[in-house]
Amino acid sequence: MGSSAGSLDFARGIISRVSRTFAIGISVLPGELGKAVLTGYLLCRIADTIEDDGATPAARRQQLLARFLECFDDPAVADGFAREASDIQADASYLELMRGTNLVFELLRSLPKETGAVVERWTRELATGMSEFVGRYPDGIRIQTVDEYRRYCYYVAGTVGHMLTDLWRCNSKFVKEADYQRLLVNCEAFGEGLQTINILKDIAWDIEHENAAYIPEDLLRARGSSHQTILHGDWVAQNHEALTTLVELAKEDIRKSLDYFNSLPKRAVQIRLFCLLPILFAVATLREIQSSSAMLRSGGGVKISRGEVRSLIVAGVVSTVSNTTTRWLVSKTSRDRFQLGLAKL
Repeated sequence: MGSSAGSLDFARGIISRVSRTFAIGISVLPGELGKAVLTGYLLCRIADTIEDDGATPAARRQQLLARFLECFDDPAVADGFAREASDIQADASYLELMRGTNLVFELLRSLPKETGAVVERWTRELATGMSEFVGRYPDGIRIQTVDEYRRYCYYVAGTVGHMLTDLWRCNSKFVKEADYQRLLVNCEAFGEGLQTINILKDIAWDIEHENAAYIPEDLLRARGSSHQTILHGDWVAQNHEALTTLVELAKEDIRKSLDYFNSLPKRAVQIRLFCLLPILFAVATLREIQSSSAMLRSGGGVKISRGEVRSLIVAGVVSTVSNTTTRWLVSKTSRDRFQLGLAKL
């Protein structure tokens, strides 16, 4: 079944507005695979938008997540979902995506059966886990322990690692069964490492805009702080020290992510580039997190420069086919800002 031009045009138009980084990666994936990954990401983003709305009561968000899952079974529910979810509050780009929920599900229904089943399976897992945490913390997510943190990251990101890996197997002639089995070993770490770095760089944003504190409180309390004082200037040093455990967790997941990347067949060049770019951006961001406290101050956050992003894209394209070169590039990026003098590009 072919997708309507309208649904695909909508998806391609909205992706850069809800995730510039992911849009870059999707743009390098071929044909049907690119469409499948695009569809999967947008579905996950719809569920995430519901979860992130800290202003809407938890019971209402759980109700909407349940209705979102019903959209997989009934096109009529998908067609009416945007009206049902019109009370969700979010940035304009996310609300535009929500209004196009029917188009994203139309795109899902256009995918080959096996591919569509992969997207559905892992999006269901992700949304179910999100609902669990919304219900567990009705007054705003407040992660208590590292074990709970890891469970949360599995639901919101480890599932995405599985989805992508299953899509590689379904849609690439280069990814054989033996490759797939090797990829499964580290596919959760590939998703979860990126998630941890996103959480670390956006601590202040998550608290102030989404009423969510993902840093385990037991790590903060061990340094005399808490979720209540995580953005308080008097506790900056202690709070930064409390992040050490998650920084080390992110580093370990990035190492596993590189193993994941190295397990991809070298002939699967476009998939390798899709996976390499977010690893490079994450490593650069983690480098900044380690030397900054901006994310622990009201209104603050950590970003890498557009110049470095452009440099990493060019370097990533050049090094994609070589595991040795990519390891060097990751090591270099983790130590220093990576620049190729591309400011005019």
